[in-house]
Amino acid sequence: MGLNCTPRNVLLIQLGDIGDVVLTTPTIRAVKETHPEARVSILVRKPFGGLLRADSNLHEVVETEKVRGSVFHILHGYGKLIRRLHHARYDLVIDLRTGDRGAILSFLTGAPIRIGWSSGARKQFWHAILFTRILQNLTVAPPPAHPGADQSLRVVRGIGINTTNTMPLLSVSPQDQARAQILLAECGLAPEIQWVTINPFSRWKYKEWSNKKWGEVIDWLWDTHRMPAVLIGSQEELAACQKIVAGREGHTVNLAGRTSLGELAAVISMSFLHAGVDSAAPHIAAALGIPTVTIHGPSDWRGWSIVDDLHQIASPALECVPCNRRGCDDKGASLCLEHFGTKEVINVLERVLQKSRSSGV
Repeated sequence: MGLNCTPRNVLLIQLGDIGDVVLTTPTIRAVKETHPEARVSILVRKPFGGLLRADSNLHEVVETEKVRGSVFHILHGYGKLIRRLHHARYDLVIDLRTGDRGAILSFLTGAPIRIGWSSGARKQFWHAILFTRILQNLTVAPPPAHPGADQSLRVVRGIGINTTNTMPLLSVSPQDQARAQILLAECGLAPEIQWVTINPFSRWKYKEWSNKKWGEVIDWLWDTHRMPAVLIGSQEELAACQKIVAGREGHTVNLAGRTSLGELAAVISMSFLHAGVDSAAPHIAAALGIPTVTIHGPSDWRGWSIVDDLHQIASPALECVPCNRRGCDDKGASLCLEHFGTKEVINVLERVLQKSRSSGV
């Protein structure tokens, strides 16, 4: 069932992680295609908005963050956000997740139409007060729809909003591009050099591969293809990335903690290929049109990614993979990845590299 009006000022609320924000770009596009005259804005967690500031379908990117300190400081911080949302006078707000925070912020915008949804597993009775309409029994789109993007697209389809292009797409701002070029030049990477971005780390340790094996992959890239590796990550991952870089400075660059999210996207956009573990970075790379090789162990890629010639999964050939557990026995260590060899990953990388070169990507 669609809307009974034509919205002019729309707010999407996406309070998920970085990968969720990237996978929401087809939903943003769908709203703009369905209602081209509408102003479309999005509310995301800080600093994730940096990935969307160059999106031509967006009127405004609003960021929220957890406010810490005294009660007065917390009330002042949230009060400022609430006033901003209320003064924007949205006529349609769509919360793309099922959490309480998004539901409360939807209500506090004062928008006359506030759309939420229920997965069935999590259903808060008081959400019926905060939303003017709650969608249920959302239909999952079959292939070739992008399964990760469909997580939010199925919500807006419930009110008659859709797009024929379900592929996540990111744009890089000129400012972020310029900053990334300066960083890479400082590291000795000229524009004509082909290099690979690598993210060895995830929020969850059970998704990670060993530093030693990443070092072997980096050495293979250099010895076989003369391709430097650019390691990316957060400030918290800087020291861990440096351990991988140590001893191979001539063909490895550590940019962990040195970029904003927008600048990170710009760096990835200039790489020839992205390799890493299950995290946000492969979604960013794919949305920028960069070939990817992603290592998966216990986590299931089938509900989040499309696998083709230029986007491949390297995964242990075991019956228990994927198990969707947080490590073996849910204890944080994944034996499938601990025993997953370098050779298997290199074989996948070689296939994607050759296909990338033959297709002119």
